[in-house]
Amino acid sequence: MSAQSQPRLTPEQYLELERAAQDVRSEYYNGRMYAMSGGTHPHAIVIGNLARELGIALKKGPCVVTTSDMRVRVSKTGLYTYPDIVVVCDPPQYGDGRHDTVLNPTLIVEVLSPSTEGYDRGFKFAQYRALESLREYGLVSQSEPRVEIFRRQPSGDWLLSESAGMDAVCRFDSVNCTIAVKDIYDKVTFGEEGLVADRPSPEV
Repeated sequence: MSAQSQPRLTPEQYLELERAAQDVRSEYYNGRMYAMSGGTHPHAIVIGNLARELGIALKKGPCVVTTSDMRVRVSKTGLYTYPDIVVVCDPPQYGDGRHDTVLNPTLIVEVLSPSTEGYDRGFKFAQYRALESLREYGLVSQSEPRVEIFRRQPSGDWLLSESAGMDAVCRFDSVNCTIAVKDIYDKVTFGEEGLVADRPSPEV
């Protein structure tokens, strides 16, 4: 992401611009808009796979699963962002009466890419920890079958649980479901640069 060259904006000005934008989505922090780069096909497949599995597992409960179309506001820090997957289990709270910015996610998941991994692990996770509603934060690797889940403890500390390998399963305690790692990476393989989409074999 890169900051757009412009004067500092208020959150209200950002939302006005963002809602009018057609082709580009931008995050907002400290008066600046940051254009988001597009993801790869394999990256999108992993997001779709995990969102599907969560949706199936949570179908009969109160939790709602959305992907990167849902904007999240971290009120205490002023960050507006588009996580790869957002799960809201309590009645949703919205930023300004419009239903496009949620304030109370229970679970957030980011699928890592080479250009955003440091941002997702560092700055972004630090911002997300300010969300009082957030119980878990998941990071899904793009270079190997591995899912890291950070869980908020009663003390306020965050405890890491890791599921690695295609035979592993990962447990999302915040929404009371277990998902097989192989289902998260369905239809992708691992190449030198991480995930690549499976291609059908040519007929001979």
